[in-house]
Amino acid sequence: MSVKILSKSEAFYDTYERRPGSNKDQTHYCPGCGHGILHKLIAEALVDFGVTKNSIVVGPVGCSVFTHYYFNAGNFQSAHGRAPAVATGVKRSLPESIVLSYQGDGDLAAIGGNEILHAANRGEAITVFFVNNAIYGMTGGQMAPTTLIGQKTTTTPYGRTLENEGYPIGMSEIISQLASPVYVERVMLADTRSINAARKAVRKGIENQVEKKGFSFIEVLSTCPTGWKMTAPQAEEWIKTTMLESFPLGVYKDIADQVEPLILHKDTVPSRRVPKFLGLNQEGEGFDISQMKIAEDVDQEIKIAGFGGQGVLSLGVWLSEIGMREDLKVSWIPSYGPEMRGGTANCHVKLSRTDIGSPLVTHSNILIAMNRPSLEKFEADVVEGGVIIWDNSLIDIEPTRKDIRNMPIPATQIAKDLGTTRISNVVILGVLAGITDFLDPDVVQRVLPIIFKKKQLLSINLKAFQKGLELGRELAN
Repeated sequence: MSVKILSKSEAFYDTYERRPGSNKDQTHYCPGCGHGILHKLIAEALVDFGVTKNSIVVGPVGCSVFTHYYFNAGNFQSAHGRAPAVATGVKRSLPESIVLSYQGDGDLAAIGGNEILHAANRGEAITVFFVNNAIYGMTGGQMAPTTLIGQKTTTTPYGRTLENEGYPIGMSEIISQLASPVYVERVMLADTRSINAARKAVRKGIENQVEKKGFSFIEVLSTCPTGWKMTAPQAEEWIKTTMLESFPLGVYKDIADQVEPLILHKDTVPSRRVPKFLGLNQEGEGFDISQMKIAEDVDQEIKIAGFGGQGVLSLGVWLSEIGMREDLKVSWIPSYGPEMRGGTANCHVKLSRTDIGSPLVTHSNILIAMNRPSLEKFEADVVEGGVIIWDNSLIDIEPTRKDIRNMPIPATQIAKDLGTTRISNVVILGVLAGITDFLDPDVVQRVLPIIFKKKQLLSINLKAFQKGLELGRELAN
């Protein structure tokens, strides 16, 4: 038994291959953080109940955003606060699966407050783990809905006050007053005894779902030594001496033994009808949906990635603006909040002659990598025969793929020679116009004055575009 407890659970990946960089063995959590402990308790329960392969973990924005790095189970990434909504959709479409929504206090109790209330009120057959560390941990230690009266944060430097910010929100108390939830408990991770109690609560919440008993909510008081500016032992003691005054432990509701198992229906559209719903001209019972080619009519699927401040998102917006002026269908979505610790910000751009179903670029035919973590992270996602444009002024490695077109561009050095490194993204825009036929240089040069309204800025950016255009045409020949 001791070997089983001390070793890595089978519900975790052996190595965390999704993590950027070279360290694939350790988690990203700060020393003393409670997330890792709770992860272990959940993983143990999934293995013990034999449901690991049938489980799906939904992670939102915040410190819990990287659950998909670690759990060897199905994983969904949701928008900030929307994990209960995503979990609802997953459970209703896959009713035999075990669906876990894993959220922090800023995510669940703030922007996701309505989401969790309505999911609980509907009695969705999911299990919610609510990590309460009384602070926004990932984004710098701001006040959360659960921050205590008198607690100092970056946004309450003199302490939270009753007059200005009000009382901390007791989510277990609120959820337990609803009729539908079958199990609500608050536990803590502060010492061996409390961790053992938390283990029982975790198992109870997952077992309820295995037995189809309905909505379970487990609140976990957890340490945040970095946000609290304490050592790990001090943080554990602070939970016991201070947090418990505002958040008493205990079972707030448990009617699981009194309710009958739910009858969960998989009421989905028959697969033979899916092509019609997607607007495809496919007829007949024999249509094989597994052979559908996703986004076949999309001309360009572009992912642009780099550090914040390099103009990654701006370049994507410009491409969209230019695409619209070329009378193309366009989409652009950014991805940057959850990547604060991952080293990249990125955006997805699609340019198409036909309607775009989803704006998400999962397999790009053009990758623009403006820093090394981005190249390492997204190289594998480029389709065979695709193009990787990378800034070899900043990136000291080359793509390892042999089935793609490799185009190193000294974008930052060119921009520096022109007077400022801030125009390296315009250099790359010029390269794109030079190597492809979907960006008309004349259209681009008509759009640039709209973007750069000041004469001085327009002048230097036109020069950057021309330099990139010339380089792109050389590479295309």
